[in-house]
Amino acid sequence: MEFFESLKKRRSVYNINKEVKVTEEEILNVIETAVLYTPSAYNSESQRAVVLLNDKHDLLWEIVKDEIKKVVKPEDYKVSETKINSFKNGHGTVLFFDDILTTNELMTKFPLYKDNFYRWSIEQNGMLQGNVWVGLETLGLGASLQHYNELIEKRVKEEFGIDENWQLIAQLPFGNLAEVPAEKTKKALIERLKVIK
Repeated sequence: MEFFESLKKRRSVYNINKEVKVTEEEILNVIETAVLYTPSAYNSESQRAVVLLNDKHDLLWEIVKDEIKKVVKPEDYKVSETKINSFKNGHGTVLFFDDILTTNELMTKFPLYKDNFYRWSIEQNGMLQGNVWVGLETLGLGASLQHYNELIEKRVKEEFGIDENWQLIAQLPFGNLAEVPAEKTKKALIERLKVIK
């Protein structure tokens, strides 16, 4: 039941800070468990995660600011900088990747399903992201999912020594909730769920 309570409470939280009340070991245990037990097509386990903490977390968001500055108008940069600083204010970031070598090997090994494996790799990565996100919520931490992939992937790999065959999928900055977000309204289940007997 704890999982479902956390699932209900999980949402995008942008106002986070570094003042977490849990240990690094507890945080890493949640992420490690999610990586180990999130399912994947053909048990391929192509999902990869990198956890950035302390100055490495801060450096990531400085890289994002540098790269954003190159593509937005100077008068628009301040808005982006404020948003990115809200992520940097957090305690850490989980980077999510897919190992494209593993995915490509499956395409070769099972040609009948070749066209499906890339889609499946994204789906299983999404499951990992969701599991980590809900797991962090069980610790009372807030997070939001970000996608600066194309802008930062090359520099991230260089700066943090990431395997060239890992494709960057998403970034999840997390931290202590500096402010509890407002409740979100949900569409009625009748619009989204059918039970057929």
